[in-house]
Amino acid sequence: MDLLEKLEVLADAAKYDVACTSSGSDRGAVRGKLGATQVSGCCHSFTADGRCICLLKVLMTNICVYDCAYCSSRCSNEITRAAFKPRELADLTIEFYRRNYIEGLFLSSGVIRNPDYTTELMIECFRILREEYGFRGYIHAKTVPGTSPELIDRVGRLVDRMSVNLEFPSRESLSLLAPQKSSHSILAPMRQIAESIAESKETRALAKRKDTFYQGKIQHVATSNPFAPAGQSTQMIVGASPESDYQILNLSAALYRSLSLKRVFFSAYTPVNDDARLPKTDAVQLNREHRLYQADWLMRFYQFDVSEIIDESAPFLDPLVDPKANWALNHLDLFPVEVNKAPYEMLLRVPGIGVKGAQSIVRARKTAVLRERELRKLGVAYKRARYFITCNGAYAGDGVAFTRETIRPHLASPINGGRHGRRADHVLPNQLSLFGEDEVFASRAPAMPSLPAKEPARPLLETWEVA
Repeated sequence: MDLLEKLEVLADAAKYDVACTSSGSDRGAVRGKLGATQVSGCCHSFTADGRCICLLKVLMTNICVYDCAYCSSRCSNEITRAAFKPRELADLTIEFYRRNYIEGLFLSSGVIRNPDYTTELMIECFRILREEYGFRGYIHAKTVPGTSPELIDRVGRLVDRMSVNLEFPSRESLSLLAPQKSSHSILAPMRQIAESIAESKETRALAKRKDTFYQGKIQHVATSNPFAPAGQSTQMIVGASPESDYQILNLSAALYRSLSLKRVFFSAYTPVNDDARLPKTDAVQLNREHRLYQADWLMRFYQFDVSEIIDESAPFLDPLVDPKANWALNHLDLFPVEVNKAPYEMLLRVPGIGVKGAQSIVRARKTAVLRERELRKLGVAYKRARYFITCNGAYAGDGVAFTRETIRPHLASPINGGRHGRRADHVLPNQLSLFGEDEVFASRAPAMPSLPAKEPARPLLETWEVA
């Protein structure tokens, strides 16, 4: 198999992994070496399936000894198998970079032989890039569950971000759908990565404080390569197992709190295998994935607690109203708020006002009285915000009665995002594909499977002791 054929097979196999954002790394250019990263991360462009392609997103191999029910690369599937040699992939990355096709590498892999052997192949690729080519661009590595701590440490010193796929929100679902993986093989490396990142940050901060001035120059205390300076992330599959949004979001909150994750990614289950343990559907729950991302955003940037977004009595997010608007409708006693006086924390709770919008309002109202015209100029989504605000004492709701029943229809709307490329039925005119056509999936909600266990699946934060 030639290099292009390998690339077609292994890039296509990597499309189901969504955890490939690159923010958080800051490494400048150095004379005689290739590439650089900035705080803002890589510039983003997208393939037909809506995924980021600024990174070369590929598998080391789709040969796998595991037989996970949901995975297209499972060992029982009769598919074309391929594997890069470390130098082949390193050379390919550099050639793509020199042609300005990519700005970095996102590398995952099937498990060939065993986790340690697979990781050693990945490490050799990273070593060639960093040491032989002097590549300073962004690298994101997926850690294979079960990898030994020594190899995890070596990976962390060569890459910018690491991630370990959590896969499912409960140990029961993991045991059912990925029986060769265990909670320990996933959580142990996640904890090691978190501890190593914290230790590396502390060491670098201490080294900066110990800089000395000698013979007219600043002398820096020598430190080892930083460990995964862009942090770690994880991914959960949504819809292949019966856990509720309540369980998923509580697990996410526990992961952010205990392991300091940068991101928890949600991947709507894509039916690629015929397996009795999986839902009997051809649908992809893109709407549910979208609502989970919105709720996750509220927790990370809008100072919401998970208990404010969802509770056990209503364990699934409203499919018609976004989580922030749903919270506001349930707390109308706190609204409307006066945009010219309300504290910043309360402005963040208004549907249609984002973080930047709230910051702009706080600055602008120091020198002007804000009304509709000014709010629109500040980037506020006024059509949504008007039902929850007053402008200089006047209610902005355009005659709509201030009740949940009358406001909710104005906020309820179908989700149009995500209907593109491989997972839906829309392709932009004249849009080019990297490697050709692929299957198209509808965007319908699948039926929930049931676990064969006698007791219902408990959330992972209870059964895996994440918190």
